[in-house]
Amino acid sequence: MSKSQESSNCSSLLDSAKARARAQLLLDRDSTTAATVTSVHPVAATSLDSFLQALNQPAAAAWASINKFKAKNGELLLLPSEQGAVSAAVLGVGDAYDDMWAYAALPGKLPPGTYKIELPEAAGTAVADKALLGWLLGCYKFSRYKTGKVGTGQQQAPSSKEEKPMLLAPQGADIAAVLPMAEAFFWCRDMINTPAEDMGPQDLAAEAAALAAAHIGVSLQIIEGHDLLAANYPAVHTVGRAAARPPALIDLSWRHSSSSSSSRGDAEAADASSATAAQPAAAADGLPLVALVGKGVCFDTGGLDLKTAQGMKLMKKDMGGAALMLALCHVIFSARLPVRLRVLLPAVENAVSGSSYRPGDVLQTRAGITVENGNTDAEGRLILADAIYEAACFKPDILIDAATLTGAARVALGPEVPVVFSNSDDTWAQLEAAAKQEADPMWRLPLWPGYRKQLDSKVADLSSTGEPGQAGAITAALFLQEFAKAAPAWVHIDTAGWVAGGSSGPGRPEGGEALGLRVLWRFLQDRYGGLSE
Repeated sequence: MSKSQESSNCSSLLDSAKARARAQLLLDRDSTTAATVTSVHPVAATSLDSFLQALNQPAAAAWASINKFKAKNGELLLLPSEQGAVSAAVLGVGDAYDDMWAYAALPGKLPPGTYKIELPEAAGTAVADKALLGWLLGCYKFSRYKTGKVGTGQQQAPSSKEEKPMLLAPQGADIAAVLPMAEAFFWCRDMINTPAEDMGPQDLAAEAAALAAAHIGVSLQIIEGHDLLAANYPAVHTVGRAAARPPALIDLSWRHSSSSSSSRGDAEAADASSATAAQPAAAADGLPLVALVGKGVCFDTGGLDLKTAQGMKLMKKDMGGAALMLALCHVIFSARLPVRLRVLLPAVENAVSGSSYRPGDVLQTRAGITVENGNTDAEGRLILADAIYEAACFKPDILIDAATLTGAARVALGPEVPVVFSNSDDTWAQLEAAAKQEADPMWRLPLWPGYRKQLDSKVADLSSTGEPGQAGAITAALFLQEFAKAAPAWVHIDTAGWVAGGSSGPGRPEGGEALGLRVLWRFLQDRYGGLSE
């Protein structure tokens, strides 16, 4: 069924994410008297001795020594008062005050109470923003399915503000900018962490509808099932046709308007923060077009080329690219970036049934290019082909796609560093600069033309796969490039969408993750934030 809509009133993971992201933050500084607020002092390791001497607490240095406190990143020291309460806290930040992950350790280590972070006077807004975002991400938990009815020995999540640490927003922090980013992280993580039973193509479409409902000026079209054939998205239909839940194409559009507010009834953050410069925008007809595409494979069995049990275990995360793009949209809409936006999210389940597509089948695509299917477990590139071609046809100023696409990318760079491919050196240079500025790594691999011949097919225009075990991430990107040729600047991100146990830490729990979200937002801000009215 094809349906167009401006909004939806149903509850969503987005609603939950927005509420939970704010749950341990106090926006009104006047609501708590100074006597009830405990100071948290961030301290660099090299400044620890001088800080302790300046505290005017003779026993502080001895207390730090007894506790072997060295101000390492994320290390916390609670200073007792004469009455035995906490008089202050010292947070180690290692070498830099702007490492947000140090502040992410606070919600899990501080006892219940109200706190304020005492940043150095020279810290500035950027450091205050990092401290606030770190705190908020440190509050994230995915407990949707925790009922408390089974005696697991795990401590139940506190139910009121008095039972957990609360933070007064740091002085100078741009709350209106930081909160949407935290909400986007919570939302993206929630979508990826949700089991596929509750996050199928229609559930993902419902989250897109919730986003459209939350922001003004968003239009949404959802094309489902056999209507995908009538609308000429044949590859999306072919990959998803075997599942009980029909495949869908989520098509979202938005245009910046300087005369409208960013969201529906969501003014709390803006009211709480100090006034900031208005977001500039170009004339309506001159707004640059930004196209975003995200892989939405809501569960991947591998199809007839069936995965192993271990390989299938985490395949609920295979819609991480779509979740990332929806999260990025929430930040873009909240900030009212002066652009036009087109977002295409093909959403499918790669299932096994009598109607499964097969190895060796020749697929039709929206581009008219025929594709010989080399492996049903390489389904992501097939659904992306239709969406990328549609996005590229409008010749956007930038086309960005994100996908949990290849294991080869993880072999190359591991789970923490997304792989980037681009047809534009200048675009990559901007993205690389944004990654360094945000301390949020990405790494470019080449669209090596010598490997293109691996995609030649004897029976169709293209083969979907290259030679087994040979540069799989590159050949997958080269395949997608065939459908992105009309885009002057194209970026393909091959991401894990997941924090593995060995990479987890405060603010980065094991599970779904919006890898690259901060980089992409910085990149778009740097590229378009300076446009004038």
